[in-house]
Amino acid sequence: MESVEKEREQLRAELENTNIRVDRVEREMDYLETQNPAPPCVEMEEKLVDHKVTIVKEKKKEKYEKLTECTDMIASIKSMKILKRIGSSTGMWARDPLGDSDNIYVLEGTGNDTVYEYSRARDFTQSPVMRARRIKVPYPWLGTGHVVYGGFLYYVTRKNEYQIIKFDLKNKTVVDSAVFPAEQQIPVYSLSPFNYIDIVADEEGLWAIYATNENEKNICLAKLDPKTLDIEQMWDTPCPRENAESAFVICGAVYVVYNTKLPSRSRVQCVFDVRDAVSNEEAPLVYFPKRYASHSSMKYNPKEKQIYAWDDGYQLIYRLVMKKKDL
Repeated sequence: MESVEKEREQLRAELENTNIRVDRVEREMDYLETQNPAPPCVEMEEKLVDHKVTIVKEKKKEKYEKLTECTDMIASIKSMKILKRIGSSTGMWARDPLGDSDNIYVLEGTGNDTVYEYSRARDFTQSPVMRARRIKVPYPWLGTGHVVYGGFLYYVTRKNEYQIIKFDLKNKTVVDSAVFPAEQQIPVYSLSPFNYIDIVADEEGLWAIYATNENEKNICLAKLDPKTLDIEQMWDTPCPRENAESAFVICGAVYVVYNTKLPSRSRVQCVFDVRDAVSNEEAPLVYFPKRYASHSSMKYNPKEKQIYAWDDGYQLIYRLVMKKKDL
């Protein structure tokens, strides 16, 4: 019995040592993954891309299925607040509308690879950029059409074709990527020529705003699946690209913001609702307060009912007054 007891104690000690070594190896693997994120699967055969384009064109004819009971639309701008001026004339800043995090994310410029993260708005307004947490993405972004949604950064890059990257902000890894299934893309806004795809969020999920040579005068809209990055449906809107500077979606309706080449007051001048609940004639003419130049990005937060805007280096918040659609 004494001999068996000694053997059992020896086996127990060996098992504990093995568990310690396994834990150490797992921690080392987690560290290596954060330092060397796995590259996304971005290579696609031309035939596969053509097949996706064909499927998407067929989906244009489908009827859009309502995902929520949201019936809000803009009535007016309640107020404007200037939080900071980082300096770069173009960029995007936002807060995740899902979850309880107060983190602020800043993507400066139209072609960088470093995201600045602040734990709250006060830190963003009072701290210099050098004191922010830095998150590097594996591929530089293109334009300012990014969005933070559900703990992920969705951004646009280009490698032969325009691609949407889904990046995990916590684990610092690429979760998924997809080639955007549209041919001969052109800048979606004439006053923001760096944006070929503008990814936005609303109460029903993610959307992609884009334009192509096929319908070169007007803006197009697509419903994007945030889990798979698949395009669920696409629409050709009547909203012109000319003098457009940005856009956002609220309850399934895209609001296109216009300006002039000589900066004046920005205004919502075209509205397209995928369920035909709002027409241009019924939509109010919404003017934004006098500002500095042209908005390079405008990101609606459906949780807070406000827009995070970037205007010539200034980071602004527009608080909205909402009303119900006439269904």
